[in-house]
Amino acid sequence: MKFLHAMIRTKDIDKSLDFYTKLLGLNLVRTIKLEDCVLYFLSDEDGQTQIEITANFENPENGYENGNAFGHFAFGVDSMDEFSEKLHSMGYEYFYEPYYMEEADSTIAFIKDPDGNEIELIQ
Repeated sequence: MKFLHAMIRTKDIDKSLDFYTKLLGLNLVRTIKLEDCVLYFLSDEDGQTQIEITANFENPENGYENGNAFGHFAFGVDSMDEFSEKLHSMGYEYFYEPYYMEEADSTIAFIKDPDGNEIELIQ
């Protein structure tokens, strides 16, 4: 068995695509138009992991609610300093500023995507 992708919904596909492609460096690899939505498949640099972003043609007025079962996506970064510069230059802020986690021997931080999904960054 192979893990293929995780799916999230978005209220504004343009903002989500900018966030995931320009900030996080994912590549749009496939688009599927269905009767009630469009599915956007984004892949990491080695093509092994994907996120499917679903843009429904009818959205809840206030967007989608994030439940308490889903925690976050995690992305590895080579340099937290370089990522921080890119993050701020694009007008985004940290949800939790970078800090060193001794137990994992890593520097981690958290941001949120345009729909409020949490993203953990690990260096």
